[in-house]
Amino acid sequence: MKKLLLATAISGMFAAPAAVLAQAAPAPAATPAPPPEHTFTANATLVSDYRFRGISQTFGLPAMQAGFDYAHSSGFYLGTWGSSVTGNLYANGAGLEWDLYGGYKGSITEDLSFDVGLLEYYYPGAHFNNAQQTKYNNTELYGALSYKMFTAKYSNTLSNFFGTSSDTFGGLCQDARTGNGSDCFAASPGNSRNSGYLDLSANFEIAEKLTLGLHLGHQSVHNYGKLDYTDYKVGLTKDLNGWQLGAAVIGTDAKKGWYTVSEAGNPASYKVASKSTVVLSVGRTF
Repeated sequence: MKKLLLATAISGMFAAPAAVLAQAAPAPAATPAPPPEHTFTANATLVSDYRFRGISQTFGLPAMQAGFDYAHSSGFYLGTWGSSVTGNLYANGAGLEWDLYGGYKGSITEDLSFDVGLLEYYYPGAHFNNAQQTKYNNTELYGALSYKMFTAKYSNTLSNFFGTSSDTFGGLCQDARTGNGSDCFAASPGNSRNSGYLDLSANFEIAEKLTLGLHLGHQSVHNYGKLDYTDYKVGLTKDLNGWQLGAAVIGTDAKKGWYTVSEAGNPASYKVASKSTVVLSVGRTF
C-alpha cells in the first residue's frame, strides 16, 4: 500500500505541471488578413502659406489644399492634388495648381523601398504675358529611395521648367528693388528641360504621435543658373485624434531679386517670395 501511494504521488508530481502547461498553451495565431487589393484615400489641409520647394505660391497668404489617391496592392498608384495659388505668380486669372501623378512603389528589403513616377503640374487658364502666351505647366519624372525614416528623391523636368525659356526669361533682369537690377539673362538662354530637384528628408517620432520632420533640397534650373537655390524645412507634426497639426520653419538662399512678386496693379507692394517664414497647417486624411 505504501509503495502504491508513493508511486501515485510521484506520478502526480509529473502530471500536474503538464496539465498546467496544457491549460496555458496559447491558441493558434490567427492568419492575418491580406491587404486590400484597392485602396482609396483623400486628404484636406489648410496652410498659412503655400510653399513649393521653399518659394511662396500664395503671396504669403493662406491656401486650401486637397487630394485623392488610389493604390493597388501590386504597388501601382494614381493620384491628384490641388492647391489655391495667387494670380500674382501665375498671371491671367490662375488661382489653382492642379497636380496629376502616377507611379509604382515597391520594397527591395524590409527597410529599403523605392518609388518612381510621373507628375504633371497644371495651372488652368494661366500663361505668361508674352506673344506666345507660354504656359506655366510643368512635367517631371521622379524617383525615390527610402531607408527606414530617411528618403532621397530626385525630380527631373521633362518640359521647360514651369515655362522658363528664351521666350519668357530672355533678357530678363533681377528686380532692382531687392537685387542687382543689372544682373540679366542673355537674349536667348535656351530651354530649361532637364532641370533637377534633389530632396533629402527624414522623419523621427520624438514623442507619442509627435513627429520631427527635416528637409534639405536643391533646385537647379538648366541654362538658368541664376535661379538655382537651396531650401530647408524643420517642422513638427502632432497627430490629434486623426487631425494633423503642423508648424514648420522654411527658408531658402534664393536670390531675392529673382523671387520677388507684387500685387496685381500695384508694383510698390512687392514681397520676397523666397524669404524665411513659419508655416502653420491643419489637415486630415480620410
